[in-house]
Amino acid sequence: MAVNKVFPSPAMALEGLVRNDMMVAVGGFGLCGIPEQLIIALRDTGATGLTCVSNNAGVDDWGLGLLLNTRQIRKMLSSYVGENAEFERQFMSGELQLEFCPQGTLAERLRAGGAGIPAFYTKTGVGTVVAQGKPTEVFDGETYVMERGIRADLSLVKAWKSDHFGNLVFRKTARNFNPMVATCGSVTVVEVEELVATGSIDPDQIHTPGIFVDRIVVTRSEKRIEQRTTRPTESP
Repeated sequence: MAVNKVFPSPAMALEGLVRNDMMVAVGGFGLCGIPEQLIIALRDTGATGLTCVSNNAGVDDWGLGLLLNTRQIRKMLSSYVGENAEFERQFMSGELQLEFCPQGTLAERLRAGGAGIPAFYTKTGVGTVVAQGKPTEVFDGETYVMERGIRADLSLVKAWKSDHFGNLVFRKTARNFNPMVATCGSVTVVEVEELVATGSIDPDQIHTPGIFVDRIVVTRSEKRIEQRTTRPTESP
């Protein structure tokens, strides 16, 4: 019997999955490809003590910045946090924990977790604060630091297109982190812009197989600009 993975709203897609003190992996790169409506639904659950794994922490009024504003995030595991004044305030005051992770290492930690790889070695971060407290090993005369794969309790993903089974297609920059986030969660919920019939996507075009996806919700994307740069119009 076929399982219905499609839910009518983001809130219903998260129903029964969210609890306090859980680890949530969130896709996206800056404000591109973030599961914006699922983040709002997560905020509305009121869950606290969250550890959020994401390339970034959003901005003050969008993305994970919404959860920072409501003090629902206890710890961020990120590679870039430079666009959020509230993040800075909470971190500097000791309210928010932070684990910095180089961007490529973060992507590989997510991928490794999804592939069942508990840890791996990398040269990135050796001799810096990133490597403090972590095991190191020498291979071929070079020092490497051990990084742990990430297994999240819940993964929130944004895809461009999905069929009813959850086979996913991402567009451009949204493909940077979402595919790895989709595989590393014990439960994966995806918001999509377009839902099509199962079998209608060319198998060669599928980026994430539906076996990794548990729930799907169709949303209307709100594409915001992270940094808007303008210049005066020159007079004729």
